[in-house]
Amino acid sequence: QVQLVESGGGLVQAGGSLRLSCAASGSIFSIIAMGWYRQAPGKQRELVADITSAGTTNYADFVKGRFTISRDNAKKTVYLQMNSLKPEDTAVYSCSRLGSGYWGQGTQVTVSS
Repeated sequence: QVQLVESGGGLVQAGGSLRLSCAASGSIFSIIAMGWYRQAPGKQRELVADITSAGTTNYADFVKGRFTISRDNAKKTVYLQMNSLKPEDTAVYSCSRLGSGYWGQGTQVTVSS
């Protein structure tokens, strides 16, 4: 199990952008699939996007065309570029090894109207 530290969240106006980073540790990072998840108050955690070790990406319908997931294996980091942010995107965003059931501490994203 890799250690995960998310950063890059903050307060942004609707229509703005943020780039989230997930710094990982462990020698197996380059061969595992990673995902970004989010959880809003009173709601279940949901998968936002994921990326395989080969670079194949998948997105939830509610972020397609707005968010981009990427990874830099040399830096052991996964990124989530978030554009055209909406108030509905407000949540704690966490990264995880896909399917592991374990997440980092998360970073708060708040989008104002």
